[in-house]
Amino acid sequence: MEIKTRKNIDPERLLELAVEYLDNCEKHTIQQATAKGDIVEIKSRKIPTFKYFISFWLRHKDFDFYTRQHFHEVLKLDAHPLSDTLKKIEDAFKNYATDVVANEGKGIFYAKNFLGMTDRQQIDTTQNINIMNIDPLAD
Repeated sequence: MEIKTRKNIDPERLLELAVEYLDNCEKHTIQQATAKGDIVEIKSRKIPTFKYFISFWLRHKDFDFYTRQHFHEVLKLDAHPLSDTLKKIEDAFKNYATDVVANEGKGIFYAKNFLGMTDRQQIDTTQNINIMNIDPLAD
């Protein structure tokens, strides 16, 4: 499969925007009401996603890029001029997301689906007793 480099994409600028996006995820806050009824800003790190980065962040920054599907196809093509850049971005996103999941316990489904994490498996053993052949009147 070959993807044409139909767009003139600056890999250095793409990396800069990825770092800016991660910085934005790190500084993310949410508004929360206090017991007094005040609204306060609370830090709540955001898990970075490729879909948001490509579909919104880059577009918001007026950076013309491929679709999300092309992003994943380029990752598979070592000969593509953006392959190394996208692999660096993918690693950075996964490393950051892993830290958020591990330290804040959020994004569990993201961790399972995109980071390959699993729950600790608990194995329950039960013993089945066949009571059909027991005579209740026997001594």
